Amino acid sequence: MKGIQIFLFIFVMWVLIIVGGGLLVSIIAPLTISGYGKLDSILDSGIKALIAMILVVIWIFTLSKIKNWIFHKQIRN
Repeated sequence: MKGIQIFLFIFVMWVLIIVGGGLLVSIIAPLTISGYGKLDSILDSGIKALIAMILVVIWIFTLSKIKNWIFHKQIRN
């Protein structure tokens, strides 16, 4: 029972990777921006990159919180 926290951390990490990848591929990638002439592709790529970076920051924040919870629980025991 002592090592279950690390398995929880790894499980959450994989869930975030799979869900995030699925979200990016199925929802974000098909989005297109038009109406800005030659800037369409640059603006489209920039917005998709910004969304991807925001998701990465959310993933890092979530995993950091779980890691801190695990280590605080380990220290208390």
